[in-house]
Amino acid sequence: MLFGVPMPKLPSGRRPLSPGSRAGLGAALVLLAAVSGLEMTDGKGAHYVGLFAAVPFLAAVFAYWQAVLAVGALATTAGLIFATGSESFGSVGMINVLGIMLSTGIAATVATIRQRQATRIAELLRLAAVAQQAVLRPLGPQVGALAVAGRYISASAAADIGGDLYEALDTPYGVRIIIGDVRGKGLDAVRLASIVLGSYRHVAYERADLRAIVTDLDRAVARSVGDEDFVTAALVEERGGTLTIVNCGHPAPLLLRRGQVIPLEPPAPAPPLGFMPVAQPRVERLEPGDRLLLFTDGLGEARREGEFFPTADRAWRLLGHGTVGDGLASLETALVDWVHGRLEDDIALVLLEYAGSDGGPAVPMPSWEVGAAGS
Repeated sequence: MLFGVPMPKLPSGRRPLSPGSRAGLGAALVLLAAVSGLEMTDGKGAHYVGLFAAVPFLAAVFAYWQAVLAVGALATTAGLIFATGSESFGSVGMINVLGIMLSTGIAATVATIRQRQATRIAELLRLAAVAQQAVLRPLGPQVGALAVAGRYISASAAADIGGDLYEALDTPYGVRIIIGDVRGKGLDAVRLASIVLGSYRHVAYERADLRAIVTDLDRAVARSVGDEDFVTAALVEERGGTLTIVNCGHPAPLLLRRGQVIPLEPPAPAPPLGFMPVAQPRVERLEPGDRLLLFTDGLGEARREGEFFPTADRAWRLLGHGTVGDGLASLETALVDWVHGRLEDDIALVLLEYAGSDGGPAVPMPSWEVGAAGS
């Protein structure tokens, strides 16, 4: 019975009922009224008293244990009234009343266990969300010569836990940005994303060559995952107006320039991190006002009725106005409206805008970029 289970202490003051608790109590009271109506129309036979035992169980589906006890007490009182008022009152009637009391105790115990589990799950989700927020630090609004904004869109309203990652750093070798997507979801994905970002935040300041960063990250992933796990990633570097992109199995960034949207596909495909990628850099010369959209494959997979979201066709109208933060807000609104609020996968978005050279000290250009930037 209920007395063997320690109950949580009630907070001071009245506890507001959640919508679920109100629904459970409403359904239980409706059932209580219906059974009472049956008994009153049946006369003095008291044939339906046993049905009162279902009332507290119905409340236990959603309501707190305190509410279950209150509803059970009403059901027990109603059952006792109908049983004692019956012409055939005896041991059967008393057994029915005792059955209602027993059902109330069991239902309150079930509600207590359910409430504890729900609280524990909510706490775990909160901690996971905090962990992910620690992994995905806020970006911008200004990193070097770039205006930067980042946005994470969760596919689930209940939990925003996934393996999408991004970071922007102002290093001695220019502004460096990474965006990536870990295969899988949940805490394991968050753990691997934290490993990738932790490694990146170190080596981005130490390696002059983006390809050396890729090698370091690939080793970090290979040490931390199984044979079938991987991380797609795109690394972007801006130094002195030269943009270098190294892509490891990730969707190509979109360059927005003077009303045009240009996918920056890599010179040759490369596998994701974890599969020893050998990536070839793509080099572009930036112009003041250029914007660059980095995104994970959740954006490419967003669709309704089999039709994919037309990212390239709508990118300039959505992202080419206001600040970079305004642009991402417009993109998210249009995307959620397109899929009617039902996304298939989490989405990470980073939008950059090049404002032009700030006139600071020049950083050396890597040897592989010489001549490529002007081509």
